[in-house]
Amino acid sequence: MSSSPPSPYASARQARQDLAHRLREMRQDADLTARALAAAAGWHESKTSRIEHGHKAPSDSDIRAWCRACGEEDQIPDLIAAARSASSMYVEWRRRHRAGLRHIQQSGIPLYQATRHFRVYCSNVIPGLLQTPGYAHAMLTAFGAFHGTADGPDDLDSAVSARMERSRVLFEGSRRFAVLIEDSVLYYPIADAEVMAGQLGHLLALMALPSVSLGVIPRTAPRQMWTCEAFNIFDDDRVFVELLSASLTITAPHEVDMYVKGFARLAETAVYGAPARALITAAIGRLT
Repeated sequence: MSSSPPSPYASARQARQDLAHRLREMRQDADLTARALAAAAGWHESKTSRIEHGHKAPSDSDIRAWCRACGEEDQIPDLIAAARSASSMYVEWRRRHRAGLRHIQQSGIPLYQATRHFRVYCSNVIPGLLQTPGYAHAMLTAFGAFHGTADGPDDLDSAVSARMERSRVLFEGSRRFAVLIEDSVLYYPIADAEVMAGQLGHLLALMALPSVSLGVIPRTAPRQMWTCEAFNIFDDDRVFVELLSASLTITAPHEVDMYVKGFARLAETAVYGAPARALITAAIGRLT
């Protein structure tokens, strides 16, 4: 059996530790004790320790004060960028939802437009790229309710529209889409029977596109790799992982490679073409 992808928290944790290490080295190179730096920055010595051990994420103002105390003002822009990158790797859904569901969908459009090779694995729902408006509406409604954002901006319809706009990349440019789903996804009643039938029929239609490879992993297939969290690989540069509580962006090359390897193992278990269509058609038949 192949090794599993790394813990989805590893990249974010490593990025925070790398930033903490850079700040600690800067203080040491400036020949400052933790107490001296704290005094120069105007905070308690314990805060310096928490930042250097990665227990506290430094704010932009913290980094500015740190660099000034060490006489390294030229490092401020780079360190602030590193801190923001580390912070964006692991983002709680509730935090992302503050700007509304529509904003979440729209924020991903530039990345989708820039990507040429998509690899998508979903073990729980139909992937967003392949969703119909009805299925997307049901998903986003449940998603917002679960995360306590149902009382937030009333932008559900515009969020669905933004998701559909994002999906236009399926029909534009010379892109490739390799999508894998567990066949149990075909049976999860995310929406009513009419919406589900439309969604499954949409999958059959998309399979006709020459740019789309849709694989279905049968429940009875011998497993070379177990089910895991849903993830999207954008070219060979970044992985987006959807956790229950947060979204995670992975850019560390060795971790991206692990997800690419995991996707390849899952793809070997899937069926394509006529066998995949038969599984989808059978799921439609169960609805009636």
